[in-house]
Amino acid sequence: MRIFYLITFFLLLNFLTAQEVSLDSILSDSITVKDSVSLSDSLSLSDSTAVQDSLTKKKKTDIEAVVYASSSDSLTFDVLQKKMNVYGNGNLKYKQSELTSGNIFVDFTTNELFATGIPDTSAQSDSTESKIIQTPVLKEEGETYEGFNIRYNFKNQSGFISLAKNAAEDSRYEGNAVKKVDKETYFIDEGIYTTCPSDTPHTHFSAEEMKVIHQDRIFAKWIFMYVGGVPLPLPIPFAVFPAKSGRRSGIIVPAYGSSPTRGQYFSNFGYFFALSDYMDLALTGDYYSKGGFAAKSRFRYAERYKLNGNFNAEYSFYKEGEESDPNAVRRKDYNLQWAHSQTFNPTTTLDVNMQFVSSSFLSTNSVDYDNLLRTDIISNANFRKRWDESGNSLSLSYSRSQNLKTGNINETLPSLNFNVPTSFPFRKGRNISKDQNWYEYIGYSYSGQLRNNRNKTDGNLKVRGGIQHNISVNASPKIGYFNISPRINYTEKWYNKKIRRSEVLIADTTQQSGYRSTTVDEDIHDINFVRSFDFGISASTKIYGIMQPNMLGIEAFRHTVQPSFSYNYRPDFSEEHWGYWTTYTNSAGEEVKYDQYGKEIFGGAGSGESQRISFSIGNIFEMKTMKDPIDTTSQSEKIQLLNLGISSGYDFTRDSLKLDDLRLTYRTQIGDILSLNGSSVYSFYEHNGNNFINRFLASDNRGLFRLTSFSFSAALNLSGDKIKGEDRTGETEEEEYESFKQSKYVALYDETEPPDFSIPWNLSLNYNFNLNKSDAANATKNSGLGLSFDFSLTKNWRFKVRGNYDFQRKEISAPDVAVYRDLHCWEMNFTWKPFGTYRGFRLEIRMKAPELRDIKVTKSRGLYTGRR
Repeated sequence: MRIFYLITFFLLLNFLTAQEVSLDSILSDSITVKDSVSLSDSLSLSDSTAVQDSLTKKKKTDIEAVVYASSSDSLTFDVLQKKMNVYGNGNLKYKQSELTSGNIFVDFTTNELFATGIPDTSAQSDSTESKIIQTPVLKEEGETYEGFNIRYNFKNQSGFISLAKNAAEDSRYEGNAVKKVDKETYFIDEGIYTTCPSDTPHTHFSAEEMKVIHQDRIFAKWIFMYVGGVPLPLPIPFAVFPAKSGRRSGIIVPAYGSSPTRGQYFSNFGYFFALSDYMDLALTGDYYSKGGFAAKSRFRYAERYKLNGNFNAEYSFYKEGEESDPNAVRRKDYNLQWAHSQTFNPTTTLDVNMQFVSSSFLSTNSVDYDNLLRTDIISNANFRKRWDESGNSLSLSYSRSQNLKTGNINETLPSLNFNVPTSFPFRKGRNISKDQNWYEYIGYSYSGQLRNNRNKTDGNLKVRGGIQHNISVNASPKIGYFNISPRINYTEKWYNKKIRRSEVLIADTTQQSGYRSTTVDEDIHDINFVRSFDFGISASTKIYGIMQPNMLGIEAFRHTVQPSFSYNYRPDFSEEHWGYWTTYTNSAGEEVKYDQYGKEIFGGAGSGESQRISFSIGNIFEMKTMKDPIDTTSQSEKIQLLNLGISSGYDFTRDSLKLDDLRLTYRTQIGDILSLNGSSVYSFYEHNGNNFINRFLASDNRGLFRLTSFSFSAALNLSGDKIKGEDRTGETEEEEYESFKQSKYVALYDETEPPDFSIPWNLSLNYNFNLNKSDAANATKNSGLGLSFDFSLTKNWRFKVRGNYDFQRKEISAPDVAVYRDLHCWEMNFTWKPFGTYRGFRLEIRMKAPELRDIKVTKSRGLYTGRR
């Protein structure tokens, strides 16, 4: 029966009596260990810190807190000598420290304890070695110390551990003896340091002498690195290992490699600054022996629930080829990136994603397919504010588009948007009942935009700006089974410019006359207003059809038909009386009409009268499953089988081809596995080989309409958690291994590692097909298949394959193979692009522990050579 005592020094004096046990006799029986570990220079241990001095007996105890003790055998106290002995599965707790051991002997006068294991009496009598069990384990401030025996002063937290090992988070150190000289400092004799969790580590560092600063650093000199129990031939003269988790300042160890064009190189060498809990900075650089360098900085910051972001800056200069080579390349590149996200309050946010990059930076430095194929760099910044009570919203944004091939830059600064949602001024309170008066359905909305655009093309900068107001008034009463929605839209644009167009003659030696005519647009600065409007009406309803077979688990089918009809009208604002369009006289003496505001940021008022009707029919096919009559918890499920849409229109104001094309769209989804989408376009008119002509196909008995284009896409997504096999949950490890060796998978895997299909796998297939038959005699089509497949042959092997196949070209594009191998305390990454412009590979084997990730071996070829 386990005995538990709550002990303090005062309770011992008043209540407890026991036999005396000599601590000195116990110490004399224990295994002898060195009193100290000699470390030269800065690692030497002075006499003043010797353990024996710290254990000098005092006349009065210094117990500051309650001591808890328990055992499974017996626990005795000697009140006069102030000593306690704990036998059998002893457990002692004092403040934040806890000790478990077979035997524990405590002297409260000196604040000293001695803990040791006990012989295993269940061991075989003919055994040549006695086995010790219940060896001491000391837990202190989140760390665990184990050893053959422990001598410890729980007042000043100093002591001595023989055959010791320590575990702290993801790393540990061991040694023949560990001496703790104060609360923070340890000395280790014949020590090892490892981040491998295995009892027999696959990789460790060994040194005769080590010094540990608690939760800070481990110092050692003449260290041998052991891999698989075999030491590397050359020792490391001196090393400092981190013993503290989290971010901390330090040197970033470079990667070394060789490139046929850039020579030998060091990459990503620098220093990391852990500035605070909220920000850090990394400064790194690259150096190439054939000439060239790169300088990089990365600044990160974050405050939980408020903001986070990072700023990256890079500059590189690369030389490829000899100085005398006329084809030598000298390239200077830069890259600036800023990402920022901030939430001021639930209704106010700021998001920034900016990138400024030279035209050749990505092609020179990146190994990612998406970056290598990019032709445009898009940047934006958005500030948003919303007022909950009114629903109004405001946004202020900046956008920038950079074409990497042409160098053209288009940016908008600022872009200000203000929106007022639909309001119903005649509605009484929140009354939305069916008994509303017709005028209560009338609502209005407003949106305003201010925009300034800067466009830089071929070195020429053009600036355009303006303000646009949009007011929409609408109503949505329901008449019988129909929803009727009349509306009117009014738009007003404010500009400070308009253009004046004229035709001039310029010299051109290619012309017989020696010149040719061209148009020139001149900006006229003035305050201008462009006003336009349109109005229309729409009607829609829903028709339901239901069939209830009540068989095969199907309760009902439902077909929903959603017909809609709309009429829209817009005047011809190019007519002279509106004042937005004017004319110029060309070289032939003809009057040519043009839009004075066509080049402004919101455009002009538009030309041509528009009076058109549009119609569409939506079809939704659904199925409802039946409840399981046995399972009372089962529920009916609604499944959408097909979504089919048909639309067309008719424009009364066109001079020809008034009837719009007939468009069909179809979409279906089979759970989360398969998605099918398609569309087709049919024309009612004939095609003469170049253009459509104003003659119906039906007039020549060629049918009502003809297919002009078709597109189809399918996306298949499969995933699995486990491939079911034989139930071997009761097998031992040896039996499972034997079963595996007899299976058909032996030739595919390492014999020491049976296959494990319990890790999820994912397969994504995307097929696209497009057909253009505007000209039936010259139809064009293209189709492609995209594949992404990642899987695990075992719990330690992971594979990912990506690629695309073009059925017209009959070639594979952008293939990419990635392999990951978990090597316990190491990991391997292999990336391979087998062919194409960007072919190459990179193989990297590195230690997994964050503090040792710079210990790695890397091999690369092709695209990956000399790149990050």
